[in-house]
Amino acid sequence: MVPVQGNPVQGPPVPGELAAPLAMASRAPRPSRLRSIIGGSIGNLVEWYDWYAYSAFALYFAKSFFPPASQTAQLLNTAAVFAVGFFMRPLGGWIMGRYADQHGRKAALTLSVMLMCGGSLLIAITPSYATIGLLAPTLLLVARLVQGLSVGGEYGASATYLSEMAGQRHRGFWSSFQYVTLIGGQLIALSVLLILQRLLTKPELETWGWRVPFVIGALCAVVAIGLRRTMEETGEFQRDQSTRPRTSAAATVRGLMQHPRAVLTVVGLTAGGTVAFYTFTTYAQKFLVNTVGFTAPQATYINAVTLLVYIALQPLVGALSDRIGRRPVLTAFGVLGALGTVPLFTALEQTRSVAGAIWLLLAALTAVSGYTAINAVVKAELFPTGIRALGVGLPYAVTVALFGGTAEYIALYFKNIGHERWFYWYVTACIVGSLLVYVTMRESSRLGHMQD
Repeated sequence: MVPVQGNPVQGPPVPGELAAPLAMASRAPRPSRLRSIIGGSIGNLVEWYDWYAYSAFALYFAKSFFPPASQTAQLLNTAAVFAVGFFMRPLGGWIMGRYADQHGRKAALTLSVMLMCGGSLLIAITPSYATIGLLAPTLLLVARLVQGLSVGGEYGASATYLSEMAGQRHRGFWSSFQYVTLIGGQLIALSVLLILQRLLTKPELETWGWRVPFVIGALCAVVAIGLRRTMEETGEFQRDQSTRPRTSAAATVRGLMQHPRAVLTVVGLTAGGTVAFYTFTTYAQKFLVNTVGFTAPQATYINAVTLLVYIALQPLVGALSDRIGRRPVLTAFGVLGALGTVPLFTALEQTRSVAGAIWLLLAALTAVSGYTAINAVVKAELFPTGIRALGVGLPYAVTVALFGGTAEYIALYFKNIGHERWFYWYVTACIVGSLLVYVTMRESSRLGHMQD
């Protein structure tokens, strides 16, 4: 990873130059702005619930979609489909990002949740491998490709929408709600799993019970579509649209390439953060079962408890970044992740206590909060309005596909060949690469691209 060099931050403007912006920033968000932020966040929650339901229930539906094999081999197949879904995210980032910059954040967010609804419904109704053979994993793959397209567009449009709706003074705080709802979607998926584990036997879950969360996801997506249609468009996009003609795809690419430093910064700051996030949230549940030896219900409980605390940390870290800046918070994550990943995984591998596993994962997720709480607003602050959704969404989606989407597969591959601990060092190396970017990047909150 090559660190992105930046220019020194200019000194603060004179007080008179700050008077008007600070006056606007000091006011609380107007009611319509607050409703739109909440509406956008709830839609984001539904999208990410649908996305994470796949991972949460993979332990139960792996047998339905793939031929009989060892548990690790079947999980490897589901992880491969999970990773392939991520490779649709760059296409979604391009299509939806450009759509959001041309037609509005609201329109793009509504379209993305419609795609997610279709993907969830297809998973819910697809027959098993025993019934239709290879057509079952094929349809599962198609569904995940559609969902990957949706999520690829959702991130850039959502990050842009929340950042533009939030006032300058509290932009880190309000933008952190993207990951509040993202983690909330995962937490709800786990809660549905806990409930079904209590109500159904393991054979029932493996036979038909795993379909329930995908039906729920499809129905909730319909509700989210209605919510997103009532949101306001951001004032910053409307002002920009009134003075900027629509551009061709080629012109859009040229516009994005005028900001190479910002694009490379998005790639660099995302790589280590996304590996850490998917490792300690998505993959952690399988690691607890497949390596540590906990039962599936125990692993689900541990994951749910840690995510519940993790979700509460996001606004706190976002608010902290409004006070001390984005770069110190990102740097703290990088240092803690670089030094602590291998010792933490080694300790987690040897623990036999549910409480011990919870504390270890909480330590990891507390550090990861330095990335997740503010990465969306950092990226949005790097780009001007006309290419913001694309600038945030496309390089992020490419990086997540290469690093985040493959984290689980790489972990299971190393375990399958008898070198599981290589993965601990892989995560560490990715975080160190991003740390080099954090310590050399410009402070994004002072770049001046975003307005109130």
